[in-house]
Amino acid sequence: MNAISDGLRELPGWECYGSCLRKTFTFASYMDGIDFVQRMAVEAEAMNHHPDLVVGWRKVGVSLSTHSAGGVTALDLELSKRIESLQA
Repeated sequence: MNAISDGLRELPGWECYGSCLRKTFTFASYMDGIDFVQRMAVEAEAMNHHPDLVVGWRKVGVSLSTHSAGGVTALDLELSKRIESLQA
């Protein structure tokens, strides 16, 4: 088992899709999703590692990849863990 697969076991709902990690988060309201994006942006900026986002009605899709490495790295796993902590 590789490090990415091992890391995903600790990240419920996340999946490795192609060369990225992704998850869709669901919220009670549109503004709850926007609040989540704002909090996520603070974490991403602190790490200088920025996810691709799709914001919709009560949903936020997050996709992580280290483009300079051509795929998923430990940096993506770390940011996904930080994003997960924002849900608690």
